[in-house]
Amino acid sequence: MKIKLGENAYGKNAVELSKIIRHDNYHEFRQVSVNTLLEGDFETAYTRGDNTRILPTDTQKNTVYALAKDHFTGSIEDFALYLANHFTTNNPQVHKVQVEIQEHSWTRMQFNGALHPHAYTSGGAEKHTALILQEGNTLSVSAGIADLLILKTTDSAFEHYIQDAYTTLKPASDRILATQCTATWRYAKPAGDFSALFSNIRQTLLHTFAHHKSLSVQQTLYDMGKAVLEAYDAVQEISLVMPNKHHIPFNLEPFGMKNQNEVFMATDAPYGYISGTLVRE
Repeated sequence: MKIKLGENAYGKNAVELSKIIRHDNYHEFRQVSVNTLLEGDFETAYTRGDNTRILPTDTQKNTVYALAKDHFTGSIEDFALYLANHFTTNNPQVHKVQVEIQEHSWTRMQFNGALHPHAYTSGGAEKHTALILQEGNTLSVSAGIADLLILKTTDSAFEHYIQDAYTTLKPASDRILATQCTATWRYAKPAGDFSALFSNIRQTLLHTFAHHKSLSVQQTLYDMGKAVLEAYDAVQEISLVMPNKHHIPFNLEPFGMKNQNEVFMATDAPYGYISGTLVRE
């Protein structure tokens, strides 16, 4: 029997990095988690235990911290691009590099209309994400938002769906729409002000969600992605995942009261899972 090694890769996950960028009048605090993944000519490491072509994952970790000193001064996309190019340039046995970064949100505190120079509040679970793939001179740059918790109290409905023998859900013409949204978009080319693009795209997603009269989560997802593609030529495609964070009207009738869409029971599970990808034709 012949056995052949198939696809393989190795890297370092969850490199937790915090950095203070010291400006003249304030400190900029950044907190990221970095994953690196290398593909290349590593077959003998698997088949013979020959490590002569292996860049240790501990070295990959150290590289992230060392390069962050001088090269993590702007967007996470730019830092990921620098890391990917470093691993490619300095390791000819490496054919493909993947660098994934998640940045935690921190906002400077504000008092009497002025930003504090070095005190921050957490932005919660929301994260800015970036994914760089470099294979030779070919680059793919993606960015996105993870765990963006958004909600609106009206302008959402869900009616006229299939009802069969097992359907108990009642149609709703006015309901809470809440989701923990993850959006990922791929840029047409790795160029531009990534920080400004991220902020603007995030604002477009939020504006569309807030002002959209939703007939379903699917429709809202589509219109959010469509708004991004229409507004930003730099974006080639966008994918969204929008799990439905259900808020179910609580039955107050046993207490002699009528619930006029005011009191709800929030549930974590089970939940609806809606996803979709929009691409330019």
